[in-house]
Amino acid sequence: MITLSGVSKSFGTHKAVNNISLQANDKEILVLLGTSGCGKTTTLKMINRLIEPDAGTILINGNDIRNSKPEALRKTIGFVMQHAGLFPHYTVAQNIAVLPALLQWDSKKTKNRTSELLEKLNLPQNIVSRYPHELSGGQQQRVGIARALIANTPVLLMDEPFGALDTLTKAAIHNEFKSLDELTNKTTVLVTHDVQEAFELGHRICLMDKGQIVQTGTPAEMLYHPANDFVKDFFASSRLVLEYKSATLQDILPFLKEALPPEVKGAANVWQALQLLSSENKYSMQYDAVMQAFSQYRKLQTA
Repeated sequence: MITLSGVSKSFGTHKAVNNISLQANDKEILVLLGTSGCGKTTTLKMINRLIEPDAGTILINGNDIRNSKPEALRKTIGFVMQHAGLFPHYTVAQNIAVLPALLQWDSKKTKNRTSELLEKLNLPQNIVSRYPHELSGGQQQRVGIARALIANTPVLLMDEPFGALDTLTKAAIHNEFKSLDELTNKTTVLVTHDVQEAFELGHRICLMDKGQIVQTGTPAEMLYHPANDFVKDFFASSRLVLEYKSATLQDILPFLKEALPPEVKGAANVWQALQLLSSENKYSMQYDAVMQAFSQYRKLQTA
C-alpha cells in the first residue's frame, strides 16, 4: 500500500532521513520504532506531505503522492498527532467532524458515524458538546483517534499517539485500538519510541537509527534474527517479556499438552494468555502447560 524508495530529508546540515526504502503492506500495522531524533516522525510526515522529501519517491497504492495536491492527499489519509492535536476552540463533535466537513457529508451521516465511534472507543455520547480542556488525557486521545477514523480512509498515520498517557490508560486504549474493526481494512503506520507498544500493536517493526533503517521484520524476527548488535542490544533490557508478547497461541499450539479455557483462546499473545490464566487459581495446570509449551517454542527459535 505504501512504498518509500530512496527517500532523504535534511534540515540544514542535519540529515534527518538518509536514503531509506521501505514498504507498508496492505492492511498491516507497521511500526516505526527508535529513539528520539532517529528520523521516524520525519518519515511519517513525508507520507502525507506535511514534510516534503529532498529526494526519493513515495507511492500510495502505486500512485506517486506528488501527483496529488497536499490538501487532496490528506483527505485520503487519517492522521493522529502527538497529544491528540485537538483544536481547543472546537467541541468534541466539531473536532471529529473536521474531515467530514471538508468532504461535504450531510449532518446526519456525520452524527451517526460519530456516535458509532464514540461507542467503540468507550466514550460517553454526551461528550460531544465538551471542549478538549474539559477532557482527561485518555479521552482526548480517543477523540483524536475517532477524528482520524471517521472517514474510514485506506491509510492511517499515527505519530506517538499514546506517548503522553499513563501506563493504565495506555493499556486500556491499546486494547480498544486493537479491537477496532476499522483497522482490518486499512494500512497503518505508527511512530513510537515505546518498545512494548511496538510489540503489542505492530504486525511488523521498522527499527531506525540516525536517519537510516537498521532492520524491518516481525516482532519475532527482530528478537530471534537480529540484523546486528544494535538490534540485539535495543531489545535486550526487556527481551523476555517481548518474547512472550511476540509469540501467539498458534505458535505454541503444537507443544501444548492441556486444553485452554474458552476465555483464554482469544488472547492476542502468550503474555496475555498467561495474565488471564494467572487471574484464576483453578487454571494453574493450564498456566504451567502454556509456560512449558512456550519454553519448547523458544528453544526452536534460538537453536
